[in-house]
Amino acid sequence: MKRREFIELVGGAAALPFAARAQPPERMRRIGLLLPAHADDPDFQIRIEAFLQVLHQLGWTSGHNIQVDVRWTTANAIEIRRHVAELVAVSPDVILAHGSSTIGPLMQASRSVPIIFPVAADPVAAGFVETLSRPGGNASGFMTAEYSMGGKWLELLQEIAPGVTRVAVLRDPSQGSGTSQFAAIQATAQSLRMEVSPINTRDAEEIERAGAIFAQAATTTGGLIVTASGLTQTHRDVIVSLAARYKMPAVYYEGFYVTAGGLISYGPDFVDQYRRAGSYVDCVLKGEKPADMPVLSPTKYQLVINLKTAKALGLTIPLSLLARADEVIE
Repeated sequence: MKRREFIELVGGAAALPFAARAQPPERMRRIGLLLPAHADDPDFQIRIEAFLQVLHQLGWTSGHNIQVDVRWTTANAIEIRRHVAELVAVSPDVILAHGSSTIGPLMQASRSVPIIFPVAADPVAAGFVETLSRPGGNASGFMTAEYSMGGKWLELLQEIAPGVTRVAVLRDPSQGSGTSQFAAIQATAQSLRMEVSPINTRDAEEIERAGAIFAQAATTTGGLIVTASGLTQTHRDVIVSLAARYKMPAVYYEGFYVTAGGLISYGPDFVDQYRRAGSYVDCVLKGEKPADMPVLSPTKYQLVINLKTAKALGLTIPLSLLARADEVIE
């Protein structure tokens, strides 16, 4: 190009209106959240806040460059399928899905929309990913724990209530993780000389009926373990009330049960899981694929104890256990 032609070209560009030369606005990205809870659930509100805070720190702001569509499905299978269909129809850039009850239907509906899960019991066994290191599909995220955690719950129950010899294990029979968690607890029970029995959690009536039968048979030697699932979460108040009514010491997988009046919980820090999920969603928005993002295990666990509940059950918490607690409710 000749020097004169170059000068004319630059001069012409300088004369263009500023708006015509400005960078095009950043494309609005759409993030779907699929949550098996009620909209007023305070624990999920805290998790979402942590998730959005991480995204904000990474340059994503709701209403500016991301649009966040939160869907509250509860644990109702019909509601889950309805919200899944609606979310997939709008082709979001990524969907955050909590637990097997939402991930499964979502992957049945789409094998192309990127999915990040902050919580999943066993994503390989459930068929969500091919392997933990190389998921291979459209989903990746964070596990809750290995099934050996079930043995830890049983050991905690024996430590906090040595008189317990019979334990009812509340599980969701429709999820493979529920069966596997029970199997891990059952294996540990043999070495601890404890007897375990499964109680299915399909609905509140089943929990009440089976729980009452177990409590009446176990009298003063019965205890509960509540495994991780959307159904046990939905029926949280029913389960905590059942344990209190029959004075059964109970171990839960998450701290919100203890806040609601449960005795003790041990499990992953779900708020931290949501923070880490925020960084994974950021990676997807910047072009990475879940297929290449490894599924990661928890890095933080929480032990929560309710002293008021322990007193009501006539239990004295060992000082060694109190010293290990991350939170003590008095």
